[in-house]
Amino acid sequence: MSTVTVPPTVPTPSEDCEQLRAAFAGWGTNEKLIISILGHRNAAQLKLIQNAYFELYGESLLKDIKKELTKEFEHALLLWTLEPAERDAFLADQTMRKWDPKNHVLIELACARSPKELILVREAYHARFKRSIEEDVAPHVKSGYCKLLVGLVSSYRYQGAEIDNDLAKKESEILHDKIKGNAVNHEEVIRILTTRSKAQLGATFSHYKDSFGNPIDEDLKVDSKDEYVCALKAAIQCLAFPEKYFVDVLSKAIDRRGTDEGALTRVVVTRAEVDMKQIKEEYLKVNGVGLDKAIAHDTSGDYRELLLTLIGHGDA
Repeated sequence: MSTVTVPPTVPTPSEDCEQLRAAFAGWGTNEKLIISILGHRNAAQLKLIQNAYFELYGESLLKDIKKELTKEFEHALLLWTLEPAERDAFLADQTMRKWDPKNHVLIELACARSPKELILVREAYHARFKRSIEEDVAPHVKSGYCKLLVGLVSSYRYQGAEIDNDLAKKESEILHDKIKGNAVNHEEVIRILTTRSKAQLGATFSHYKDSFGNPIDEDLKVDSKDEYVCALKAAIQCLAFPEKYFVDVLSKAIDRRGTDEGALTRVVVTRAEVDMKQIKEEYLKVNGVGLDKAIAHDTSGDYRELLLTLIGHGDA
């Protein structure tokens, strides 16, 4: 469930734009006013505000945000204000420009979005960069990892709830055999994970646990040097246990050794309207401290206030 709180009575897009314009004007920017508006609007409302802003002032709201704000706050607000598909296309491009096999942003985009959402991301990427995600992914990865990643980002899964229990049982056995035989890069593993619906995979993973005792992701013994196995585990978690996956990302981002603002921002802005409530519950269960407290401790200023606003801190 979403943690974004939209007021019962929402001003018109033009009224919001007038307030935003006033917040940008003068010698000092009114960051609190900006957060009070943009932090309490959903994606559809933010799009209307962007359109109205351009119609009223002949300028891009995103450009004014970039001009008036700085550092992590600017980056987080820009990502939040972008349309979701445009945001994901931007994140995909940034990931491939600064390629790190331990960064599983592309897997998040491919596996934690709905099939229709992934199509929109690919279309936005085409329009903005005049290339496909698939062709840009391929040069960065090798062998089985390439087949897995390209298969995931190009997948168009069935979105219905129907499942085939016999097929789920059969494919759970295939997955178990390949995992125990240390053959996780087998084409059958890739085929199952890149083509089956999320509902079907959920049934398969349920059969796996019932038959073999452990959740499938726990049976994958991850060596941090094995890029493929790390990616495979991330894909399985994103497909079947997204809250578990995102809590792991957040726990690593909010670390005593230093905060990974990029990962923290990405998870908050991309999940705030989707399943942040469940992520917060899982985070508390795993870490024994609320996500809001962890963010408040590790961040500061307007950046902190925006993140706390998006995760519903202080809301009933």
